[in-house]
Amino acid sequence: MPALAQDAAPPATEAATATLHADRPGAPIHRDVFGQFAEHLGHGIYGGIWVGKSSRIPNDAGYRRDVLAALKAINVPMVRWPGGCFADEYHWRDGIGATKDRPVKVNTNWGGVNEDNSFGTHEYFGLMDRLGASTYVAANLGSAPPAETAQWVEYITAPEGTTKLAKERQRNGHAAPWKIQYLGIGNELWGCGGNMRPEYAADLTNRYAQFAKSANGPMLKIASGPSDSNYEWTDALMRIAGKNIDGLALHYYTRPRDKDWNDKGAALGFPEREWATTMSHTLAMEEFITKHSAIMDKYDPAKRVMLAVDEWGTWYDPTPGTNPGFLEQQNSLRDAVVAGLNLNIFAHHSDRVRMAAIAQMVNVLQAMLLTDGPRMVKTPTYWVFDLYKSWQGATALPIEVTSPWYHKDEVAVPSVSASAVRDTAGQVHVALVNLDPNRAVPLSVSLGNLQASQAAGRIITGTAMDAHNSFDQPDVVTPQPFTAAQVANGTLSVTLPAKSVVVLDLR
Repeated sequence: MPALAQDAAPPATEAATATLHADRPGAPIHRDVFGQFAEHLGHGIYGGIWVGKSSRIPNDAGYRRDVLAALKAINVPMVRWPGGCFADEYHWRDGIGATKDRPVKVNTNWGGVNEDNSFGTHEYFGLMDRLGASTYVAANLGSAPPAETAQWVEYITAPEGTTKLAKERQRNGHAAPWKIQYLGIGNELWGCGGNMRPEYAADLTNRYAQFAKSANGPMLKIASGPSDSNYEWTDALMRIAGKNIDGLALHYYTRPRDKDWNDKGAALGFPEREWATTMSHTLAMEEFITKHSAIMDKYDPAKRVMLAVDEWGTWYDPTPGTNPGFLEQQNSLRDAVVAGLNLNIFAHHSDRVRMAAIAQMVNVLQAMLLTDGPRMVKTPTYWVFDLYKSWQGATALPIEVTSPWYHKDEVAVPSVSASAVRDTAGQVHVALVNLDPNRAVPLSVSLGNLQASQAAGRIITGTAMDAHNSFDQPDVVTPQPFTAAQVANGTLSVTLPAKSVVVLDLR
C-alpha cells in the first residue's frame, strides 16, 4: 500500500484486531519464495561464498564453511546466479575448465574490477549440492545468441557420456548431469539487459525459450518481467510470450528516497522520516503484485505462470569509503521489519508468487550475511528468514487485520502486518510485524474454529531504529524468546513491541 496523505487515513485506534480463518486454507507457500540471489558483484561471490581451496579461511573445496553452515541453518531453498546485470554479459564457457586457463575479464557493471571466472558453472552447482537448494541459472539474452543458452543448458543437463558437451563436462570433473529447476530468459531487458521495448523483448523471449531444452527433467523458464509499476511490460510479455514461459520476474527495491537513484538514503543514522518512507515504499509491493497479477489473470486465469519476485530488498547509498559499484551496506532492524513485511505480502499472494529471491545473499544490498576476511556476521534480515522457516511449504491461512496507523510527516501506513500458515505437520504459525518505531500495539486475533490453548515464539526487535550487528558486536539484534502472548476463549492476545517482528506457534 503506498503512502497516504495523513487526512486520508482512517482515524488511529489504540489497538489492532484480526481474524484468522483457519478453515479457509489458501494456496501452498512454495519453499522457493524464500530464495536468495548471488551475483558476481562486489564481495557477494568472492570472499563472501567462495575463497578458493588454498585459502586460510576454513573452507570446503573453496566454499566458506561458516557461510555454508549459516545458509543451511535457514534452509536456503534456491539461489539465483550469476546475475543480475552481470548475467547479460556472462559467457558460460569463460567459467569452465581449469581455473588457470579461464580468461580474466572486467566486470563492467559492478565496480570495473577484474573477474577471473574462478567461480563458474561447476562451482555454482557444487554450492547448490552442498545447500540442497534448487537451481536458478540466469541466461545471457542481452549479448549472446540463443545457441549459447541452448549449449549451456545441454552442458549442464545432458546425460553422462552422450553428447559432445556432456563428455566435456565429464572431462571437467562432473560426469553426472545436473538439474536446472529455473532458467532465466535474460534479465531486466527494459534496462541493463538491452534497453528494449516490451514487444521486442517478448519476441526474443519466445525465441530463446524455444531453443533452451533440458535433458534432465522439467526446467521452468522465467521471463524478464517488469520493474515496479511497469504494467505495460507485463501485458506485452503475457500477451505475446505467456504461452511459452512458466514465470514472469518482478523486480522492486525499497529506497527511503525514491526520486533519484544517486540519493537513496543512508543505511544507518537515518531520521525517523526515512524509517517511515522506507515502510511506505515497502508496502507498495502489495499494490504491484496485485495489479501485475490481475494483468496476468487476463491471459492466464488458471495461474499456470508464476510471478517470480526474483529481486527484492532494500537499496541504500553504499557504505562510505567502499567501492560504490560493490553495493555494500549495513543491515539494521529496519531491514528486518522490511523483510517481515515483504514475506507477509508474498504469503498473501501464494497462488501467484511461487518463487522469490532477496537481493542479495552475502555482502551485497539486503544481505543475509556479512563477511570480512575470516569473520562473518548474521544480519537482522538473516534472523527474520530464520523465524519464517515454518512458512516454507506450508499452507497459507487468510488473516484479516484492522490496524491503527503510524503517522510521520506526510506518511501514514498501517502499523501491523500479519500472515499465518499451517505447516506440513498441522501446526499453525502466525507472523506479526509492528512497523511503528515508537509505539507498542495491543492486538487481539479471533481464532474462529481453530483449537489452540497457548502461543509462544520468538521476537526480533531493538532499542534503536538502526540497531545492527557488527563484527565486533554480532548479537545486538537476534531472536529472543517471546512468551507474552495468551490464548483464551478462542482469542489470541498479544502486545507487539515497537519496531518488531514476532512469530508465534499456536498449540
